[in-house]
Amino acid sequence: MTTATGGGLDLTALVRELVGRTTVSGDAAAQRDTLGALTEVLRERAPHLDVTEGRDPDHPWTLLRTPTDPGRRQLLLACHVDTVPVPDPGAWSRDPFGAELDGGRVWGRGGSDMKAGVVASAAALATADPRTPVALLLTSDEEIGSKGAEAAAAAVAEQSVGAVIVPEATGNQVVLGHKGALWLAVRTAGRAAHGSTPERGHNAVLDLATLLGRAGGALPFRTDPFLGTETWNPGVVAGGTVPNVVPDRAEVVVDMRTVADGDELLTWWRSQPEVADVDVRVDLPPVGTPADDPWVTSLAAPVLPTPATYFTDASVLGQVVGGAPIVVWGPGTPAVMHAVDEYVELAELEQAAAAFTDVVTAWRG
Repeated sequence: MTTATGGGLDLTALVRELVGRTTVSGDAAAQRDTLGALTEVLRERAPHLDVTEGRDPDHPWTLLRTPTDPGRRQLLLACHVDTVPVPDPGAWSRDPFGAELDGGRVWGRGGSDMKAGVVASAAALATADPRTPVALLLTSDEEIGSKGAEAAAAAVAEQSVGAVIVPEATGNQVVLGHKGALWLAVRTAGRAAHGSTPERGHNAVLDLATLLGRAGGALPFRTDPFLGTETWNPGVVAGGTVPNVVPDRAEVVVDMRTVADGDELLTWWRSQPEVADVDVRVDLPPVGTPADDPWVTSLAAPVLPTPATYFTDASVLGQVVGGAPIVVWGPGTPAVMHAVDEYVELAELEQAAAAFTDVVTAWRG
């Protein structure tokens, strides 16, 4: 059996414990318990750490930092503890929350996204010199729009932050940014009638179908040299009640990945003749750090020339850290994030823990 250690922590045992916890987004109690367990583990090894716990009942968060002068620039490691759900456990070849150790991997939901990154960050903080200004932010509900990071944003804004690492799964390669996310609930309205006399009503589902058929070729997408072209995905569609009633309402939840602010896209949806109303569910800006940033060039890891395909808490943190460089960099395989039979390679976890520890040791604030 492979056992990885770092920062005085048994990395294997800790990542297995975390993967074994069901911390699906929206379950505040389970996420809060996990934040508490991680805080306890870290305080056992580093009792000097200052701890700030968020008071948001729905989106908990915890900030742990060394007891240095708050005016010194801190290196911030920012992790989320939530995962996406497992809609069909029977499709897995292993228990999604069994945290099985096999073949040098820990198998289970959240292994790559991003409980391995949490453990690697905890290992680095556990051995940090108390005089080194370093902090670990643990958030909730990242998967549903970085809600925990939004709840913690005011507390982070009060800190002096010099650089940020978001340890999402990148195969331990440095990623310099990603697109933003604009999620909209778009609704059409009709008039109900008996299904045998549809001419007496107005079908909201047909309006929605017409709208979606037009959107793909008409949305005003922009392109960025680094981030690429904006995209859209109508992810959830609902409408009607029973087959023999003309539906008087229909809704689509659209996921758009953006390279600039979403105002132009939002305006397009609201201006369409079929649309009754639009609600903004998620609005997160894109993130980008220059490759020639001095801190980035000091990192002992390859820098990818392409952005991440997913969004992270960096979208929120980038708005409150005063222009500090932000990288996405952590253990895990991007291809298995949110997938059946998710896993993390223990060798990658151990490598990340060592790399983060080196970055923390070199940090002078």
